[in-house]
Parts: sequence; structure tokens; C-alpha cells
Amino acid sequence: MSNQKLEDILKHGIYGSPEIRPEERKLFLSTLAERVYLCLTNSQVRHRGMYPEMEKAMKETKDAHLYINGALNYTSYNNYIQAANKHSLLFTIVNDGQDTPLGIVLSADTAINMESEMFIKDDLYEDDMGDN
Repeated sequence: MSNQKLEDILKHGIYGSPEIRPEERKLFLSTLAERVYLCLTNSQVRHRGMYPEMEKAMKETKDAHLYINGALNYTSYNNYIQAANKHSLLFTIVNDGQDTPLGIVLSADTAINMESEMFIKDDLYEDDMGDN
């Protein structure tokens, strides 16, 4: 066995597998931008009621998975959990200690490349995301 291969095996054992695009996963609650149908910022999730665009996206995307920022209060996102259950979607509450302006991400298992349509750009979006 070559020294390089042995070194790679040792690094893998010590540090684990390298993570692909960790900054992107941090922002999108553990998923990748290329997989996102729609996402809401923390302020949008805290806003009273539910965004109809998210309800429609949940209804139309049966293969989706809902990722919820666990730093938010349950009362902020419980209506999204109820909608996910209503439409038989899986959901995960992400409590990884990462700071992100996103509160909810509706995502596919594979790339769908909808980056240009993934945000609802209203005043609450601007509060959290600014010029991003």
C-alpha cells in the first residue's frame, strides 16, 4: 500500500468524510441550493399565518422534504408542520447550532436547479437577507 493511500485512510478515520459545500449546507439547513424548491427566511416564518406559496409548493411536490430551523419557536412553524403532515411530506427540525437567516427550506432529494425562484422576495425577506 502506498504512503499516500495509507495517509488518506488515516485522515478519513480521524476526520471523517469531507463535507461537500459546507457553507451552502449551513445556509440551507443541511441541504444544497440546487435541491431547493422554496425557502422562507426566519422573519417570514415568524410572520403570522402561512405563506400561500409554500402551501402550494408543498401540495405540488410530493417528493419534497421540509427542513425547519430549530432555533425558531415552535409556535412560529407549527402550521408548516401541520401542512407537511397534511401533504404527507417528511420534515426535519435542524438543530445544528449554525446561524442562518433561513427558517424553512422545502427541498428535493436530487438537483432541481430552481435557484432563481427559491425565495419569496418581500419586505420580510429584505429584513433578513438584505442585498443577498
